[in-house]
Amino acid sequence: MSQAETAGAVRPVSPLWTFGLLRSELTTTFRRWRTLALLAVLAGVPVLVGIAVKMETGDGSSPGGGGGGGPAFISQITNNGLFLVFTALAATLPFFLPMAIGVIAGDAIAGESNAGTLRYLLVAPAGRSRLLLTKYATVVIFCLVATLVVAVSALTVGALLFPLGDLTTISGTRISFAEGLGRALLIALAVAASLIGVAALGLFVSTLTGSGIAAMATTVGLLITVQILDQIPQLHALQPYFFSHYWLSFADLMREPVYWDDLTKNLGLQALYAAVFGSAAWARFTTKDITA
Repeated sequence: MSQAETAGAVRPVSPLWTFGLLRSELTTTFRRWRTLALLAVLAGVPVLVGIAVKMETGDGSSPGGGGGGGPAFISQITNNGLFLVFTALAATLPFFLPMAIGVIAGDAIAGESNAGTLRYLLVAPAGRSRLLLTKYATVVIFCLVATLVVAVSALTVGALLFPLGDLTTISGTRISFAEGLGRALLIALAVAASLIGVAALGLFVSTLTGSGIAAMATTVGLLITVQILDQIPQLHALQPYFFSHYWLSFADLMREPVYWDDLTKNLGLQALYAAVFGSAAWARFTTKDITA
């Protein structure tokens, strides 16, 4: 190899090329029919919840028949449509949102391998680490987009079906509608951040197999298993370490003052899962033989 060829071989990758790779991944992900279908299902959940509450309260009764059942904040929806945002996020977080993230993350590497495009991606001057980081960034961005789709859909339906205005926090204090919108945005961001651990777990599973369907099924199966274990009283000593244990702590953002303890525990736990499974995904992906 000549000196010029050697210099070209070690030439650093341009940051603009890296941005182009991320843009390409985002475009590919959000143009897939599977992704659009997942977002449509997520957007439909607030619509169904809003219509159900409207029909149930048409005779003046309270949601849930006064039994206090249902997701958090559901009893307040008829008084203020903004509460539909909090209810929809509480309803989708245990299953719908993490399932969607599991599908996208599980398919990130395994799907490319199954389609026979992974080797071609690695021929480009990306490098395995850069490609893996781009895949994870794409999944994290999907976490944010999926959460905002639920929140915006819920806000739209809530505004159409119920009155809007000042609202009462969990602590019983009154805040303005503008501050309520700010709290809703913070809650959406907290929910999106709650999913970064699942994203890293799904990405790790995706590096273990060449089948996208197997990776997606395994990731969703792990999500369901962990949440079942989180409900078994005999496992109370282990439950604070499950990634789903503090998911609903976002409700503390509706307290006055905000109760930060469980929120910080949740964010710390998600960061830990992201670090552990992100490192495991990197170790696996950078050492595995790519045959497809």
